Amino acid sequence: MTGTVTPFDADLHTRLPTALHHIGSPSAWARMTRPGETMHSFLEGIVFDDNDCMWLADVPYGRIFKVNPAGTWTLVHADDGEPHSLRPLADGRFAVVDYSKGLQAFDPKSNRLEPLATDFNGRPFLGLSDLTVSSKGDIWFTDSGRTSLSDPRGALYCRQADGKLSCLLEMIPYPNGVVLSPGEDLVYVAVTRANAVWRLKTNGAETPPMVGLYVQLSGGLGPDGLAMSHNGFLAVAHAQAGRALVFDPRGDMIAEIRTPLGTTTTSVAFDRHNNLYIVEAQSGSVYKSPPTQWRSQCPK
Repeated sequence: MTGTVTPFDADLHTRLPTALHHIGSPSAWARMTRPGETMHSFLEGIVFDDNDCMWLADVPYGRIFKVNPAGTWTLVHADDGEPHSLRPLADGRFAVVDYSKGLQAFDPKSNRLEPLATDFNGRPFLGLSDLTVSSKGDIWFTDSGRTSLSDPRGALYCRQADGKLSCLLEMIPYPNGVVLSPGEDLVYVAVTRANAVWRLKTNGAETPPMVGLYVQLSGGLGPDGLAMSHNGFLAVAHAQAGRALVFDPRGDMIAEIRTPLGTTTTSVAFDRHNNLYIVEAQSGSVYKSPPTQWRSQCPK
């Protein structure tokens, strides 16, 4: 990493309305991850559809939200699952990773979920975390469970468009966000408990694939969600650090964008105009940083 950057605060874009806050007993996921705390929601997996609508998953309460460009929130789906992230598919459905139910396809027209994968060769998933979808329809997704440096059993999978499921990489201490490079020749994986982002080729000749340490972070818990702009800028949600970091195509950090209302930054996304959106789950907020703002922070 070269040069230095000056941290700055992102602007609040929207927040989960109070009317949509969960009221009542915490879910099993909430009790496991935040024992003794009151949790009205825990937003993850931000993504935009072709109509510039924002979609978000609420992990502990099995909810999927849609936010239109005017900022109106709609509860689209709710069940007893634990959805962590969703990405649009070419047929109008969404691929969804659910911690307790595996890889699913969600049809917003029928409000139905269909299982795509619940295990790998008879071995149940530990608990899925995040995903990305290639232009060919291949679904890359991470299986973290409660893995860590002391129990590095996490894995990276790819479900091809024809339905074939492969395990690409194992022994990852909590794999989380995953994203492809603009040319789709590289895949980046957030390894939360190692506080790092790893990188590997999508079509490498070696088995297991050669993996490199692309970014090493410090502080916080570690990287959570990842996002890639169309011109190769990587955004990283730094969990429990209250910030998103942006790296240029060479891997140099060019911006540190902070979330003033809380430190639980979970996911990031670029819209079609390269505006960066950052989810802060503690307050149920979504922040926005236009490219003129974060690109201006590039070290001279």
